[in-house]
Amino acid sequence: MGKLQRSEAEWRAKLNTKQFAVCRRKGTEPPFQGDYWNCKEDGVYLCTCCGEPLFDAQDKFDSGTGWPSFTRPVDTQCLEEKADSSHGMIRTEVLCAHCDAHLGHVFPDGPAPGGLRYCINSVSLQLKPRTG
Repeated sequence: MGKLQRSEAEWRAKLNTKQFAVCRRKGTEPPFQGDYWNCKEDGVYLCTCCGEPLFDAQDKFDSGTGWPSFTRPVDTQCLEEKADSSHGMIRTEVLCAHCDAHLGHVFPDGPAPGGLRYCINSVSLQLKPRTG
């Protein structure tokens, strides 16, 4: 599957102001305010921009940071990582591999066994409840 290509005008028409600022402009939502930071519902979290499955609710944990945190993606191929030296620190940015939406960052301070914490903005995600 190739990259989803849309113009800035198309993204602005599809996304609300917060979604556009985070997903297309690499913003960050305030902690403890997004829809999913404390969500306990079961399902799969999809990319807000393109609908690709990114994270499973069963891999979600409370990191205490105020953002949804996951131990792993549903598939390593669904994410891309880039070095991010903005804001005076070195981090690893996480993007949707299908549409290049900024999702958040991954840190090496997560729980065992993998030790990773995918710290993701709620506005970058859409929860699809698990059925059946």
